[in-house]
Amino acid sequence: MGGRRALLLIGGILLAAAGLALTPTGERIRADVGPMVATVRARVAALIPERRDDSSTGAQLPAARTAIEDGRTLVRLTPAERARIGLVAEARPATLHRQELTAYGSVLELARITELTNSYAGAVAALQTARARVEVSASAARRARTLGAGVVAVAQIETVEGTLLTDQASVTVAESQLRTLAATARQEWGSVLGKAIIERSPLVTRLIERTDFLMQVTLPPGETLPEAPQAAFAEVPPQSERVALRLVSAATRTDPRIQGQSFFYLVTGDSGLLPGTSTMAFLPAPRAVKGVLVPEDAVVHGEGGTWVYRGTGDGAFVRHPVRPDAPMSADAFVVEDLPDGSEIVLRGAQALLSEEMKSRIRVVGDDDD
Repeated sequence: MGGRRALLLIGGILLAAAGLALTPTGERIRADVGPMVATVRARVAALIPERRDDSSTGAQLPAARTAIEDGRTLVRLTPAERARIGLVAEARPATLHRQELTAYGSVLELARITELTNSYAGAVAALQTARARVEVSASAARRARTLGAGVVAVAQIETVEGTLLTDQASVTVAESQLRTLAATARQEWGSVLGKAIIERSPLVTRLIERTDFLMQVTLPPGETLPEAPQAAFAEVPPQSERVALRLVSAATRTDPRIQGQSFFYLVTGDSGLLPGTSTMAFLPAPRAVKGVLVPEDAVVHGEGGTWVYRGTGDGAFVRHPVRPDAPMSADAFVVEDLPDGSEIVLRGAQALLSEEMKSRIRVVGDDDD
């Protein structure tokens, strides 16, 4: 601001001097102040080039962070820029990883298990009551026969024996009801859960008290396992956090929506999963795949694809595609076509993608101009 005022002041002096030089008096003054005017002009000439240099210096653009090489967009950041966005990269080997199969989990309603458990307990009580009545009526029948017809009327003996036969039939009915409920429990829920229902074991007690929930896990069609894994995992929406599952048994039925191999698992009641919830589940498979393990947090989505950023060896990073059907292991993607020892961006990949997209917007804007 001070330099601008100085220029205005000097310009005013020069204009005044020029106007005065047109008069006779001005001719004499011009001769006297000529040396002073030359000095002022020299100072003005020195100020103007200096301001032009400052303006041109301030208009310089920052160095580009992206470059296109061999048809790929490379992103280069300075160490300060990496630290600012929290970029973390790590070289990872290509090794064998036990594959996880993605399955579909559904937390089941437990009303049927509760109903069967209570019905079986009621049938057991009815059988015990029937057997107690048989004992009483059998004792009465024995006394009547011992006393004989001379002491007890024949009609009374017949009545006692008829009561015994009725009570024995009640025992037969109660036993049949008990066997039917036991068979139903095993048919609907399998031998493990069926036995737990019959015995009212802690497994069923925890389900009834909602300490645990029962989840049916179904593999997609075409995927099978020789035996059910003892441990599996399920995602809790919406954060997709993993919770552990504990094997109960093979399922006695499949999910009609999926038509695949199914298993019953337990999940804790405080996991965030409630009856009726559908979610993703992950079961370890016996086969292994070789590749670089890439955590889900390192993956970015854009332009209709899934990507991970890897280092190129010269301080730059480039996008690498991750197949939609890439194998999973330990809650991470196994990328089979990454070289051994690839430097993978574990944190900050989204910032790299944003920088790459911004560079494309700038290029399009330049073309429009």
